[in-house]
Amino acid sequence: MTDTIVIIVFSVFILLVGISFSKTGRNLKSFFAGGESVPWFIGGLSLFMSFFSAGTFVAWGAIAYQHGWVAVTIQWTMCIGALITGLYLAPKWKATGNLTAAEFIKARLGSKVQKIYIYIFTIVSVFIKGSVLYSVSKLVSASLDYPLVPVTIILGILMISYTAVGGLWAVMVTDILQFVVLTAAVLIILPLVFNEVGGVSNFLAKAPDEFFNLTNGEYTWGFIFAFAIYHIFYIGGNWTFVQRYTSVDTPKHASKVAYLFAGLYILSPVLWMLPPMTYQLINPGLAGVDAENAYIMVCKQVLPAGLLGLMLTGMYFSTSASANTALNVVSAVFTNDIYKGSINPGANDKKLMFVARASSWFFGVFMILIALGVPYIGGIVEFTLSVGAITGGPLLLPPIWSLFSKRLSGKATINITLISLSINMLFKMIIPFINGYKLSRANEMLLGVLLPLVMLVIFELLVRKKRSTSIDYENYCKYKSEKKAAAVQIDEQEQLAIEKQNVFGLKMISFSLAFISVLLLILSFITSKGGNLAMAIAILIMLSAIIPWKASKRKSYS
Repeated sequence: MTDTIVIIVFSVFILLVGISFSKTGRNLKSFFAGGESVPWFIGGLSLFMSFFSAGTFVAWGAIAYQHGWVAVTIQWTMCIGALITGLYLAPKWKATGNLTAAEFIKARLGSKVQKIYIYIFTIVSVFIKGSVLYSVSKLVSASLDYPLVPVTIILGILMISYTAVGGLWAVMVTDILQFVVLTAAVLIILPLVFNEVGGVSNFLAKAPDEFFNLTNGEYTWGFIFAFAIYHIFYIGGNWTFVQRYTSVDTPKHASKVAYLFAGLYILSPVLWMLPPMTYQLINPGLAGVDAENAYIMVCKQVLPAGLLGLMLTGMYFSTSASANTALNVVSAVFTNDIYKGSINPGANDKKLMFVARASSWFFGVFMILIALGVPYIGGIVEFTLSVGAITGGPLLLPPIWSLFSKRLSGKATINITLISLSINMLFKMIIPFINGYKLSRANEMLLGVLLPLVMLVIFELLVRKKRSTSIDYENYCKYKSEKKAAAVQIDEQEQLAIEKQNVFGLKMISFSLAFISVLLLILSFITSKGGNLAMAIAILIMLSAIIPWKASKRKSYS
């Protein structure tokens, strides 16, 4: 009962935070991009939490339980992807001056290419976030003994309503809160779980052979190499993350967003994966889909009432942050690039805001339906890695390539995307069904990322002698010059509104951190174990709430 109360209290608080931002979204730029003046450290934390979800605990937790340290190695590839993104890709996206990746694709490669990409991206994003919703629903259902289907529907509706009301700033505030809550929960669970297995030395001595190898099982160096390349494409080109780079004020700050993400992904996977690894000693009998429950089972074993609710809340809202961000971007693309771009170019801000919120609900309901179907597809690990292998390279690499290439045309982009997608699906879905031949996990991922890369290189070599630039690139240069000439300075009233929104966001972060601190402090008095550690973390969170409050005051006076 205590855990349920904690979840309800925190959920209501988060929803109220989202409602508090409902009056700050004056137009598309403020609703979807925070007025393009979001502080880079907030953007970086938001990117980190948007990337991370309950799927991290379910999918990677299952791998950590079964194969050990390789689950950490897999996640370190995300750090590599973020470093490359910070060096080369994030500043390029910001320098385009576009609100969304889809807007850039339209300007650089043409409206036909943009529409095809929108349809594919929307379908893929909703499928992926549906699987993420399944992950957290499974965690809550298994831990609190509630039926899976109603839990999925209720949690999904809460996610959608939050995004539809508050926009990007509401999503980012949620991201910050979940970063704090999950960090607190993990720091509490680690000493408890090591105590359960007789200490760190006992864990190291009794762990299975090869448990601390960098690679293990089907997760070979070939897979790790391919996954690292995939994450350069994914972190550098996924439309959800591109929005984090375009919502800050300068290319330099866009790079800092990616660098902060990279830094957080060095230590975080170690902290996250140790609990399911230790559970291998406590209960070594889990296999297959049952291994997906390893994380929540170790939490139930070592966490007392109240703190388990806090952990579940962090897992749920980290998933909510991930799904919310995807919904925000899909809705932004539909509203800005389909409705405004093709259906109703003359729509006013009030109409666009209505469409933005309505489309969030539409895509969110579809996401819930996907989540309900994940158990019938083969489980979260198979689903996540397969979707990434099939779609990551074909969908994300060509637009990234067009940021640098003067020769790439819209026609070539679509051909490369569709051919590589078709070949990936052929080897994943058709050939195994016909003759039973199935690529290994490493070869599946290598095919997914290297095929479009090789095709792009071949295209560049073939057209090098024919022309120095494509017609699409020349049209893009004209578009940029015209856009620059037609650029209108933000009027004083709009600038004040943007500053007011950002100051309000910082104050809400400060207030929310204080709320979390008080909640954790109360739990430290009623919990049966881990109370002193919970109290210390609560005090630390309370002190950290001073930072955004002071930042809001500086912005108010500037």
